[in-house]
Amino acid sequence: MIEQQSSTEFNTENLPEILPILPLFDSAFFPKMVLPLNVSQSDSIQLVDEAMSKDRIVGLLVSKIPGKKSVYPHDDLYRVGTSALILKMAKTEEKKAQLVVQGMSRFRVKNFIQGKPYPQARVGYLKDIEAKDKETEALMSNIVSLFTRIVDLSPALPQEIASMAKSIQEPGLLANMVASMINSTITEKQKVLEIDDLKERLKAVTRLANYQVEILELGDKIQSQVKGDMDKSQREYYLRRQLKAIKEELGEKDEVTVEVEEYRVKIEEKKLPEDARKEAERELNRLSRMHPSSAEYNVALTYLDWMITLPWNESTKDILDIKKAKKVLDDDHYGLEKAKKRIIEYLAVKKLKPESKGPILCFAGPPGTGKTSLGKSIARALGRKFIRISLGGVKDEAEIRGHRRTYVGALPGRIIQGIRRAESNNPVFMMDEIDKVGSDFRGDPSSALLEVLDPEQNDTFSDHYLDVAFDLSKVMFITTANILDTIPPALRDRMEVLQLLGYMEDEKIKIATRYLIPRQLEAHGLGPDQLSFTRGAIKRIISGYTREAGLRNLEREIATICRGVASKIAQGDAESVTIKVANVSKYLGPVRIPIETGERIQTPGVAMGLAWTQAGGELLFVEATAMKGKKGLTLTGQLGDVMKESAIAALSFIRTNAAELNIPDDFFENHDIHLHIPAGAIPKDGPSAGVTMLTALVSLLTNKTIRKDLAMTGEITLRGQILSVGGIKEKVLAAHRAGIKTIIMPKWNKKDLEDISKKVQKQIRFYFIDKMMEVLKIALEK
Repeated sequence: MIEQQSSTEFNTENLPEILPILPLFDSAFFPKMVLPLNVSQSDSIQLVDEAMSKDRIVGLLVSKIPGKKSVYPHDDLYRVGTSALILKMAKTEEKKAQLVVQGMSRFRVKNFIQGKPYPQARVGYLKDIEAKDKETEALMSNIVSLFTRIVDLSPALPQEIASMAKSIQEPGLLANMVASMINSTITEKQKVLEIDDLKERLKAVTRLANYQVEILELGDKIQSQVKGDMDKSQREYYLRRQLKAIKEELGEKDEVTVEVEEYRVKIEEKKLPEDARKEAERELNRLSRMHPSSAEYNVALTYLDWMITLPWNESTKDILDIKKAKKVLDDDHYGLEKAKKRIIEYLAVKKLKPESKGPILCFAGPPGTGKTSLGKSIARALGRKFIRISLGGVKDEAEIRGHRRTYVGALPGRIIQGIRRAESNNPVFMMDEIDKVGSDFRGDPSSALLEVLDPEQNDTFSDHYLDVAFDLSKVMFITTANILDTIPPALRDRMEVLQLLGYMEDEKIKIATRYLIPRQLEAHGLGPDQLSFTRGAIKRIISGYTREAGLRNLEREIATICRGVASKIAQGDAESVTIKVANVSKYLGPVRIPIETGERIQTPGVAMGLAWTQAGGELLFVEATAMKGKKGLTLTGQLGDVMKESAIAALSFIRTNAAELNIPDDFFENHDIHLHIPAGAIPKDGPSAGVTMLTALVSLLTNKTIRKDLAMTGEITLRGQILSVGGIKEKVLAAHRAGIKTIIMPKWNKKDLEDISKKVQKQIRFYFIDKMMEVLKIALEK
């Protein structure tokens, strides 16, 4: 190593006008400060050598872009820097130089000079603008205080530096020293260096020092908190160790050991399946190694609680007395013979083969037909626990399969939760509103139900939370739905669908007498001797105040009467009341659903059809009229595309067969036809109104009325063929409720009458037709 040292004193007044420029990239440099430098670039080594052979003065400029580079473009260097005297220089064998330089004066670059491998610049030296006044002294005093606080909070800074700062009387020197010592960015320090006015420079340094004090004080506060928390944790650890040692000396066990032993005994007593037992023991071993204050400790405890409280092997004994089960079903529900027959068949198979798997039933039908209550009756008939969950609006797959234990607050899905509440592994499990399951970004619950509702797979149902298989094959799953169209085909294929149709008027009267009225009397604190209903009154409530396939509105109207009677009895105005036809309106108001079927079809151009809705069947009136015009067809009543096309097809058939129907040839040339279906606020669609629309049009054009007691349904073709339609059962029941005596329907729908009671079939005359001309012969009056 070669070392050279300066021993010459320099005066800042005699500094050269042209300076070799040495770039700085990791720190700013101030006058009167001393800075060690490492030089490694070859051009910079040459600069140092030439400076040492002359006056040892160099110019230091900060680079705007950090990082060493072989070449520094002039635009990358700030224009204000510090001239420096090389106090000491030592070269190493690796062709590097180590310098110690002392700042002398600030300068501003006028222009850069070419001609050397290293940069040179013509400079102008900057003088500080001094203003020795009270404000300057106050700024200096404040900086000294702040710097002292910085030294106190910075272990790396020696205390002597604070004393040195206090002894400095020159404002510029104090500002330079503090700016160079505090931890700030190069950009901020460069801004301080470029300020000529000493008072402004002191203010800039004050801002930097204030910010540094805030950072250090915040760090000191955090450090104190962490240290305090660590001290507290260590103290608790030592105390717990001492407590454990004391208990061991006394022969006592700690709480964790006692808890682990209790769970171990419960796992053994539970006799879990092999996979479940292994998982429970693994989690128990993890628990024994955890501290009770650990967050994972409670997670493991919750998991073990689920494992030992689930009914892995607990079952209720089925009541296999078929006659008794039939009596229970009949006591709870009137009608619903098909559903009852299926349950009795299941019991019979169970009696002959006890290991048979439970069926997956789906009760489908309009609201209020007893789907949910039938599930409760089935559980009572079988002697099983009953669990019901509603799937309406469920969109998260985790609702079915549960969350994985990695999530905070994770729990099993609603299937496992229901099994735990039932405390048996063979309950009757009802899933209400399966047709209203949704899906979104969180998954598709209906896909998760594919495993649950498949008898071939659900014996190994895996919940994400348990992470072991649970046998659901002994569970009797029952689902309910209003419509089947919204259920995915794969899910519908796994279920045995039982249609629960609407009730006839006679059935409603019997159900009201046996079930609804006694239930509402009890709910309103009335006795049979205080309120009674005549058969005619019940019939009036059904026909005049409700129009539904089910019974919900009927029960609401009965409840309204019960409240009115209870009010009278409570006020002392009556002791007992009998509801007759004459006084029904006194409690329920005027009749809301007038019987108008006969009146509405007394004029030509009006026909009565049958429609299917989610709430059951409905009557559908079609009205047609003609006026002077130019061959136009107007369709109103919120008709869908399919219904509009049926109307156009009907008109085309009539025009094609005008001669046979005795319609003048020029009628269509001079008239517009308007076809309207009332209840215009309700959207309507489907092909089944084709027969009704064609009959209404022919009635209008031939000026013949249609039979008053006749309703019809069916799809038509351009050739006059009548095609089959759906919803026949609901449509027939709607016609029966309305007192219709004759129904025309497609020939191919004759098979659909099998599920309709013989009583209804006797009260209605059915015509099964496949040609439109035959319909017109029956429908139009002579």
